[in-house]
Amino acid sequence: MGNSNAGQLQTTRFEEVLHNSIEASLRSNIVIPRPVFSQLYLETERPLTNDGRTENDDEDDEDGSESNSPTIPYQMKPTPEGCCTTDGFCQEGRDLRLSSLSADSLDVPPGFVLVGVKSSSLPETLLVCAVDHRFLPDEQGHNALLGFSGNCMGCGEKGFRYFTEFSQHINLKLSTQPKKQKHLKYHLYRNNQGVLVKGAPICWRGHDGQMRRTSSTLKESHVTSEEQTQNLAAHVQGVCTVESRVDPAAPHVQTKLPQSLTNGNHTAPAVTQPPLHQSGPGRATVPGIHVNAGPPKKRHKGWSPETAANSQSESTLKMPPGSSSSGVIPSGGINGTRSDCAALPKPSQSLTTPPPPLGLSVTVPDQLLHTCRLQPVIFKGHGPLPPLTGNVSEVLVSTLLQSCYLSSQALPRVYQHYGPSPIQPLSTEMQILLTVYYLVQLGPEQVPLIEDLERIFMRSWRESHLSEIRQYQQPQAATPGRHYIIETSSSLPGLPQNLYLPNLSQQPLTPSQLPWLAQLAASSCGEAVVVLGEQVRSLAQGLQQTLDQLMEGQLQNTKYVVIIVVLGQETQSCVVVTGKRQCRALAESMLSPSESLREVNQQLTTGGAQELIHHCNSLGQDGHMDSILDSATVDGGETSPQLTGQEPSEDRGLKSTSNSPKERAPSPKDTCSEYSVEWCEVRPIQLAVARKLLSHVCAIADSSTQNLDLGSFDRVSFLILVPPSEVTFQQTLLHLRSSGVLQDFGGLDQKCRSPQKAEHYVVKVDQAAQVRIDSFIQEAQSNTYTLYILVHDHAHWDIRSASYSSSDPGLGLVDQLLNSRQVTDAQNILILHVTSFPFALQTQHTRISPYNEIHWPSAFSNDVDLYHEKTRYFGVSELLESTRSGSSLPLMRHDSSFESMTSALEERFPKLHSAVIRTTVLIQHYCVALMAASCRIGSCHNLHKHTSVETLEIVQSLITAPQQCPAGHGHMVLLRIPSLALAAWAHRKLSRVRRQLGLEESFEIILGNPNKALSIGQSFIKQIKMWLQIQDSDWVPHTYLELEALPCILILSGAEPLGESLPRSLKYCDLRVISCSYLQRTTLEQELGLAAYLVRHESRLPHNPGPGSDLLESDAEKLSSTDNEEEEGQENDDSPLSSQQLQVCPEGGAVETISVQNITSPKVQRGHAELVQTPPILYTQPPAQNQTHPQVPSHSQTQPVSKLQSQSQTQTQPTPQVSSQTFIPSSAQNTNSQPETGQSHRQPSKSASSGSLSPRSCSPHPNCSWVRGVSRPPSVLLPRALYDIITASDSSGLPQCTSFLPHMSVAWASSFRPLLTKMMTCTEQSLYYRQWSVPRSFHMDSNNLTGGRSDNFHPRRLLLSGPPQVGKTGAYLHFLGILSRMLIRLMEVDIYDEEDINWSEQSEAVQYQLSNAPWPSPDIMRTMPYDYTVHDPKYDDISAVYCPGYRPDSEGSAVRQEDVYLRRRTTRIKLSKYAAHNTYHHCEQCHQYLGFNPRYQMYSESSLHPFTFTHLLLGEEIQLYFIIPKSKEHYFSFSQSGGQLEGMRLPLSSDWSPDCIKSPIFTPTTGRHEHGLFNLYHAMDGASHLHILVVKEYEMAVYKKYWPNHVMLVLPTVFNAAGIGAAHFLIKELSYHNLELERSRRLEGGGPVGEVWPFIILTDDSCVMFNAVDLDTHNGPSEHAVSLKQVLQHLEACPDLVQFGLCGIRKWSSSGAKGQRAENKQWVPFSRGHLHDFLLLNVDRSQNIQYDQNRFTCHDVDFSLRLHSAGLLVCRFNNFSVMKKQIAIGGYRTFIIKTKVTDVPTSVGPSQYVCAPDSKHLFLASPAQLLLEKYLQHTSHKLFPFSCRNYIRPVLSVDCYLNLGPEVTVCFVSSRPHSVNISTTGMLFSGLLLCFTDSFVTANFLKKFTFLKGATLCVISADRSSLRQTVSRLELEEEWRFRLSDEFQTANAKEDRPLFFLTGKHI
Repeated sequence: MGNSNAGQLQTTRFEEVLHNSIEASLRSNIVIPRPVFSQLYLETERPLTNDGRTENDDEDDEDGSESNSPTIPYQMKPTPEGCCTTDGFCQEGRDLRLSSLSADSLDVPPGFVLVGVKSSSLPETLLVCAVDHRFLPDEQGHNALLGFSGNCMGCGEKGFRYFTEFSQHINLKLSTQPKKQKHLKYHLYRNNQGVLVKGAPICWRGHDGQMRRTSSTLKESHVTSEEQTQNLAAHVQGVCTVESRVDPAAPHVQTKLPQSLTNGNHTAPAVTQPPLHQSGPGRATVPGIHVNAGPPKKRHKGWSPETAANSQSESTLKMPPGSSSSGVIPSGGINGTRSDCAALPKPSQSLTTPPPPLGLSVTVPDQLLHTCRLQPVIFKGHGPLPPLTGNVSEVLVSTLLQSCYLSSQALPRVYQHYGPSPIQPLSTEMQILLTVYYLVQLGPEQVPLIEDLERIFMRSWRESHLSEIRQYQQPQAATPGRHYIIETSSSLPGLPQNLYLPNLSQQPLTPSQLPWLAQLAASSCGEAVVVLGEQVRSLAQGLQQTLDQLMEGQLQNTKYVVIIVVLGQETQSCVVVTGKRQCRALAESMLSPSESLREVNQQLTTGGAQELIHHCNSLGQDGHMDSILDSATVDGGETSPQLTGQEPSEDRGLKSTSNSPKERAPSPKDTCSEYSVEWCEVRPIQLAVARKLLSHVCAIADSSTQNLDLGSFDRVSFLILVPPSEVTFQQTLLHLRSSGVLQDFGGLDQKCRSPQKAEHYVVKVDQAAQVRIDSFIQEAQSNTYTLYILVHDHAHWDIRSASYSSSDPGLGLVDQLLNSRQVTDAQNILILHVTSFPFALQTQHTRISPYNEIHWPSAFSNDVDLYHEKTRYFGVSELLESTRSGSSLPLMRHDSSFESMTSALEERFPKLHSAVIRTTVLIQHYCVALMAASCRIGSCHNLHKHTSVETLEIVQSLITAPQQCPAGHGHMVLLRIPSLALAAWAHRKLSRVRRQLGLEESFEIILGNPNKALSIGQSFIKQIKMWLQIQDSDWVPHTYLELEALPCILILSGAEPLGESLPRSLKYCDLRVISCSYLQRTTLEQELGLAAYLVRHESRLPHNPGPGSDLLESDAEKLSSTDNEEEEGQENDDSPLSSQQLQVCPEGGAVETISVQNITSPKVQRGHAELVQTPPILYTQPPAQNQTHPQVPSHSQTQPVSKLQSQSQTQTQPTPQVSSQTFIPSSAQNTNSQPETGQSHRQPSKSASSGSLSPRSCSPHPNCSWVRGVSRPPSVLLPRALYDIITASDSSGLPQCTSFLPHMSVAWASSFRPLLTKMMTCTEQSLYYRQWSVPRSFHMDSNNLTGGRSDNFHPRRLLLSGPPQVGKTGAYLHFLGILSRMLIRLMEVDIYDEEDINWSEQSEAVQYQLSNAPWPSPDIMRTMPYDYTVHDPKYDDISAVYCPGYRPDSEGSAVRQEDVYLRRRTTRIKLSKYAAHNTYHHCEQCHQYLGFNPRYQMYSESSLHPFTFTHLLLGEEIQLYFIIPKSKEHYFSFSQSGGQLEGMRLPLSSDWSPDCIKSPIFTPTTGRHEHGLFNLYHAMDGASHLHILVVKEYEMAVYKKYWPNHVMLVLPTVFNAAGIGAAHFLIKELSYHNLELERSRRLEGGGPVGEVWPFIILTDDSCVMFNAVDLDTHNGPSEHAVSLKQVLQHLEACPDLVQFGLCGIRKWSSSGAKGQRAENKQWVPFSRGHLHDFLLLNVDRSQNIQYDQNRFTCHDVDFSLRLHSAGLLVCRFNNFSVMKKQIAIGGYRTFIIKTKVTDVPTSVGPSQYVCAPDSKHLFLASPAQLLLEKYLQHTSHKLFPFSCRNYIRPVLSVDCYLNLGPEVTVCFVSSRPHSVNISTTGMLFSGLLLCFTDSFVTANFLKKFTFLKGATLCVISADRSSLRQTVSRLELEEEWRFRLSDEFQTANAKEDRPLFFLTGKHI
């Protein structure tokens, strides 16, 4: 080009051979690529001068360009003010001249070399700089990376990444563009003297010289073209060989790149010839090309591979939906802009667009649209587009192609991590050449898709850098699935299979070669693609020439004109679309959906469509449609004439259509037994999804983030947001009323109790929603204990940002409501997004965490029913499969007749929108089909040729179906017309034709306007009410689901479906009018989702229908004249028929043989299993949505299972018959029956409603169309263009549309993204979109960035996604129900609810104190008898304590303790606000108390403190450890010197504070670190208190982890195996020791004089709530919840408390205070007796009575008896009660008896717990005391036989109480002097128990008691020696007889210190 001779072939013969070779290569089917361009096209050689350089190759040549074009003037940036501008100095004023720096020591970083820079202003010297050696060529001139990296040797500044910036820094002062090739001239080195001198010149010319010499040699040899091919092929093969296809499974091959490919120029292409693989009609895929792309020629300052794509501000460039700016990959068809757009920032020099020269403008001719009947579209490419003048309104300009070019040159950051990279984007020339190749191989009716072109670019780029990409992917192998790296396979899925791309050899593709190569490539397609290259000198000239040729009619057969202009080294291009179909499609795609609808409305209102309507009404020679209708003789009051023998046979089967329901007047006998309604229950898969939702909510609550505290909520409320569709609103209300959720909430919320209040919980997102949302927010703020669930249903509908101005005021409301600070910051609001198309919510800026996504599971795996579903989901994937199954009539198809008619009219009416034309034609087809099917029109009118076979079949089936059922059941036909105006016109037109034909009662025509309620004729309402047995006279249907079995045409309008569910009687889904312009995945799939269906799992129809199948004579005509003639051959070869097929038998039409392979063929099912995890178009078999019918009773009874019998017809033309098949019956339920499970009745629905309507099994009327239809999916009719796109699949088997832009509100983050794969699960797809898609500026998530972080997830936001109509509504409604029940369950606990035991009604009741006495009087209490009887129900299995006044009602039974523990009665009680909690409760108020909040963590840091004291009984020092948090250190005193713990601080008895508890609280615990109720914050009502957990040493760490802010007392190691007695013993002794220390400290410190508080609290770890008795009620005493603070403060306020030794409170039971046994029924406020679980102990008065540290059981009974016998007062405050929670884990009552041999628990009987001394016995590893207690508990009825069940003959136990089992009674006496004992005068004892007797027990003491003859003696001692000493000291042998065999020991080894006991008999 220009003055260059490059690219010129030398001979005509050579050109002819080349052309023929290229044409043959393009048409060849050979797999092996044949490089054509690389073999035949050679660069010309320029004459060399004497020094070996070309004539033009002077030193001032910047980059070796072969063009003589004038250079572009360059203006340097102004030098910053104050900087040095002297030549030879840098801007910092430092000298750079070689002469000045030659002797200096210079700091050169590793990898850098010193280079001499040539300056034009200082020709005599060089400037010194340091340059990274990787950016310099080697000796041969090769291997130099493009770009620059250098340092200044003057000032030392480093990191110059651009030579332009560096040249300005060193003051080169250039007038041309700075080039490193021009100014970096010499290497510098130091000579022997160390002086820096000039070295060898830098070789920038090696590459050019070598190629020219090769070219010259080949030129001068005069060989033939074949020889040239062989020679060059051998040369290329010797350098590098790259396969055109790489097996993905093959190992990575490291390909050595030739040294001649270093500077980034792409090589000349060669055409590859893969085989022809037709994957779909007219669509094809692309084999690979190989591009050895280098780095960009120049990176502008501020450009980075990742950010360049997003640098274009959308505010400066208006991009309609689907289009994109730079970096926003164009998707959604071919959208663009209607006007010229602002210049985009470009990552390479070739895309820099300076303003065009003045005077170069293009004049658009007048009358262009009228003359050419098209509106050409100009795609901006490279370079500036000249301004358009004249008739510019008839030309469209789009930047879509330019955006694609830009995004394909923005390398991702992954290839920038390791410094300068050899991986570079495609060059400008290669992009243009690939564009030409793509356009060449498009079909004549195809519209170019930017997605296809983008994938071609990416494939070419990948294949040219296979080895480099693999190198970068190698470290990423272990990267988790979220980060998808560019795939290395050379086969690029999703592209046309017959699209061949040039294979790149090793020769660079220069700008001068591009025009000729492009023309050569375009020559193979005739005139379809015209390339203007060498004949034009500017884009303006090319555009002007193209427009002139259009006006002259010279481009009639041309679809595209590609204009290429080469200006020096800059290449400019643009593409002009001149094909009529392509121009129309592109023009409409450049409108947004709202703009498109406005244009349609304008054309209708201005009368622009009248000519079209008039034209369509004309039937040519058959007359005018209106005239024919007017001439039809229809008498509205009479039935139509009956059929006669002279009528044409083709019309006989249709004459009966006039028998309308009104005319037939159905009687009660005219019912269809097949029709039944079953009330929907929650299907298993819906229940599974609801539980998954619940588990995610629980996971949020259980996380450490504290974002949701379920324990703080006592109820649930919700609000459901739905799109502004009245039908969707009513449909949600229908689900809500029938789901049972309102009944579940009714007990808590008064608003729920009335079904009419359901509207309170569902809101349409329109302008009126703001008030309801504000009320919802205020309600949530005022009710902090209520969890509010905000359900955003159909969540993909409105995702526009509220801050983005929009012409539609309804958009942006969701963002304004859901993302407001009031909602997002509310801790009690949880947001649930529900959608079938979640892609728009899965972006880089999404607010939803990937861990909070719930994907609908597959109901089937390998044909195995995972959830026992009765239905199988038939969705988009199955529809696509039916097109590939090889069946003659797939479910999804197109209408060729309709398409041909619309194409002709689109050319005739170029100004009308295609939606107007297609709708008009479609309605005309329906009108004509109604006229033909009604048989009202005479046979002289040949109406069949004016409609299509598809439409005629639909209408015939619609009219005849009700005639085949006695009840008039039929099916629904859906017409999808997005425009409201067109839908209203279609409704009027069809209604008028129906009225004129007298078919008003045959079927209904319904206009589905989302803004209006459903309107149905009264006659059809009566029909529906009769079918559903509804008695309400005012009932009307509000949803489409309630139109089940109604024959009707539903015209569904609206820009997009808004979640409306359709009934199961839907048979035809006519989508022939939907737009083909907006190709986003969401848009396509939600339209196809209207046909989603549930197929009965049990109904598997036979493969061969047999003679009774529904075949009509029109089958042959239909199969030969409709849709898929051109594809059937290929599809049959690719997809064999499955073993079973679903026969879809349309009434009056042909049989539809659908190969439902995923349902019937296990082989194909396994293939589909790969798709089930990919949403939603990749869903295969999830079941249907819980969508319902009105809640009416159904009294039909279940029929027995039988086969449908065929009926013979008497007419000449056979009517449809049903093949033999079995239907599974489903009985209906009555609405009055409420299930016990709490599940309310569901209502029937379509496929979305879990198959609620089912056919009856036995039928005398097998011809009911509804019966046959409910188990068959509907048929779908699509536009041909859309059908081609949807059915095209990529190499992995996924539909091509899955790779489209997911939503118009998002954009691709980079072109360098991988494709979705077939094996991706739903989670992996989510991660894919999260990585590779970004929201546009008008997306509501676009501003979701905080501090530069893109993962700003909202913690309480969930996303539920599933395919359309699968049951998501039912699932989330059930989730709301189980969440509410779970919260109620969380707020409830199992409380022990047992009445006191061992009460005797005969016992005398005396009223000692007044019932309302607040505190006990010590004097009165001493007069009260002590109740020795144990009344606590937990001790139902122990020995009764003898009490003189007590007589048991009945003899006790043998009850074991383990049995009692398991069978104890409990009741569920809701937690009060004063409850104690375990570790699972964390509300805001508890954060500081628990110490988990980071703000309070510093206060919960603990330290370990030892504490030692001496105890006389133990005979040694006891060392304990305290773990004390810093927040609790003020309760303790420490030494001033070493900070050692000295003790606990105790208050004085006179101290009192309303917010303080004086008594320290001790809680012994084991094994309950999670479940123990140690959180007393709410129980104490915020009062200050000291709570100490007493733990064993081995559990110290785990308790500290769960309770970091609690004080812990760690028991000594020797007590690790001890029981509860040891814990209480140490607590009591420690407390008394501390009391003495505190008294001493106060005396020594001179503190206040007074009595130190001597009380402590001993509480069990299961005390959950406390109650107080209210005596003021009329019905007797009642109880109410109080705080522990109130209880303790009341006890501590007792005036004479210090006189009591032990106080406690009553155990709660449901009988309440009324359970007190008093003869006079008077309330007894205080009593004396045993105390348990919650004790207030006076450690001062009880200092001489210790707990038995060895005891495991009944230690509290033993302690109470000894305390009472010592004369101390024991008082129980009956005005308070404690509730104990049942905790089945841990505790001191859990004992495991195991053997010494193994640690595994072994079944050892109680008889083996003891053995004879010195015998060989199985030793046990349990403590000796435990074995002894257990042995006595289980065997004492044999040891003391006289006492068994004999209360008046108890066993005498001295100083100790041991449990001898429930059959034995124990009489306790104390041997201490002055002790209080019962009177034993006259009593005969059946036994004597002496356990560890001390010196107080003497022989004289024992002689006071009388024993029965033969009574049993049991003496227990620590060893055999002390045992004998005891017998001797007490003179027992005088009255008791002993034998050697009566001596026993516990089954312990000697080192475990067994216990010994001796038995004897009384003489």
